[in-house]
Amino acid sequence: MKRKLPPNVYLIVFIFPAFLLYTIFVLVPAVGGIYYSLTNWNGLNPTFDYVGFSNYKELLTDEYFIDSLLFTARYVLYMVLLQNGLALGLALLIESLKKGKVIFRTLYFFPNMISMIIGGFIWVFIFTRLIPYVAENLSLSFLAHSWIGDPKYSFYSILILSLWGGVGYLMVIYIAALQNVPMALKEAATIDGANKFQVFIHIVRPMISHAITIGVFISLSSSFKVFDQVYALTGGGPGRATQVVSLNIFNEAFHFQNRYGYASAKAMILFLLIAVITLIQLGFMKRKEVEV
Repeated sequence: MKRKLPPNVYLIVFIFPAFLLYTIFVLVPAVGGIYYSLTNWNGLNPTFDYVGFSNYKELLTDEYFIDSLLFTARYVLYMVLLQNGLALGLALLIESLKKGKVIFRTLYFFPNMISMIIGGFIWVFIFTRLIPYVAENLSLSFLAHSWIGDPKYSFYSILILSLWGGVGYLMVIYIAALQNVPMALKEAATIDGANKFQVFIHIVRPMISHAITIGVFISLSSSFKVFDQVYALTGGGPGRATQVVSLNIFNEAFHFQNRYGYASAKAMILFLLIAVITLIQLGFMKRKEVEV
């Protein structure tokens, strides 16, 4: 009689190939990055020197890096609030429809299927060609701005592109959570005299709090690591006005002096920043879920 293997053995066998690839292409380079951040390697020369924490000390006086951190923080704040707010609003609107739910879900999710590099090129055309044409021919003077070349408006152009590409993904998560809210509870609250807003605040919102936690986590981590949208739309310009941290790291490693070790130190700072903030966010929102 054949002896059956424990279920955990089958689980390990199936996940091992994915874990092996993750280890080779993610964990090993990450550990290597920690080491290289303590060197002056330029990414090409096989010989380099160990410089200790001098790269990290230099970061404290790196004006461009500090500016990119501040710009990224501003971007993250806007994205977390707007992306989750719009995604939840769209989810509520679509779930309230009697017909056409599948069509609208597909339309709003579709931008997420496009690479943000391609999306950036699409929006470059919109901001530089389409919007000026519309503003001129329809006398809409409030649209007649340099959406990419003016630092005052380039930030909002990046936000528009990012929201266009990311809201649909969170919308699907919120729709799945809304579909799991028992209709009987909402009907009972309505019978007791609650209006739609009260039903949402006291019935729906507590029951989708886990989805809100996931949505905030995804938008927070992805916003800190934003790169494609900025690189394709503004390239960090005009000047360095829209340079986010990831783009600053990329330029330091590959575009300017090929300071790979110094760029690795910046990447470690970004990693620690994301890790600390997301852990605080998850801990805070998990406690709120328990309270609910």
